[in-house]
Amino acid sequence: MGSGSRPGTPGGTKAEATITKISSPSQLSIGCKAFFEKDSEIRQAEVLSIRDKAMRQNIQRTADDAPLDNSESKLEYEFYVHYLEFNKRLDEWVPDSRTRLDKPVTFPKKKNKAAHGGGQQTARDKKRKTNTGGSVATGTAPQTPEPVRHDDSAYTAPREVFSKEKEIEKLRTSGSMTQSTSEVARMKNLNLMEMGQFQIEPWYFSPYPIEYAYTPVLYICEFCLCYYANKTQYTRHRTKCTLQHPPGNEIYRKDDLSFFEIDGRRQRTYCRNLCLLSKCFLDHKTLYYDVDPFLFYILTQRDERGCHIIGYFSKEK
Repeated sequence: MGSGSRPGTPGGTKAEATITKISSPSQLSIGCKAFFEKDSEIRQAEVLSIRDKAMRQNIQRTADDAPLDNSESKLEYEFYVHYLEFNKRLDEWVPDSRTRLDKPVTFPKKKNKAAHGGGQQTARDKKRKTNTGGSVATGTAPQTPEPVRHDDSAYTAPREVFSKEKEIEKLRTSGSMTQSTSEVARMKNLNLMEMGQFQIEPWYFSPYPIEYAYTPVLYICEFCLCYYANKTQYTRHRTKCTLQHPPGNEIYRKDDLSFFEIDGRRQRTYCRNLCLLSKCFLDHKTLYYDVDPFLFYILTQRDERGCHIIGYFSKEK
């Protein structure tokens, strides 16, 4: 066995965790596991992102970014954490004052990329080179590379194919119901929503436009589901909005409950806003903006002000 190697770790390239104690929250980094106070309890959590508390700007988005600059003692940080062994709907931004410095912190050790094969070219790299530039040795003609999609808000990575039994088992045992890795990795981007007389705390990520997402409160019209970043815009909209029920046909009524049928092709904006809203509470929902093939059925409760949405389901035409 050569020097620098460990049993079961060829070449000594396996990443190992480092457990240590810290003296300041500014020493935390992306990917570390620390202890935070939550509901009068002490829970271990993984740090997913770090930002400046005053400016609400992300300082460190990934583990490869530069570490925090703790030269300014006046800076206060917030950490977006995922509590271990808890559902991801409890993920939240926590101030550095809730960090327990008396508990050990687990830092992940970065892998040594140079030891994973050095200058050897992988089969995947060779294939990629052949597809983009051709091969002189074999005489194959250069091929046109596939276009790259940039609409990240509507695109998700290709999914692994599951059998029905495997998918049910994965949904039962997994902490998240999302099968797409790119969706699981995303952080919750809304803190609070105000809809009618209710204030709601979202559970999961929803791809609202960036200018609306990272605001203290997102205001949503309970009748047309349009969303606004500040109270003034929302109040101005409410004086002009004429809707008092979902924009569809009422197909059922009993007492104060009604069902409205909405065609996704005729009411694209409303149905897309409905999908954005529902994504805040359905982690397994894969959102697409093509709502044309679907019919939406909205359950509402009626009072003197109109019909208020309380639930919905959809089906293909």
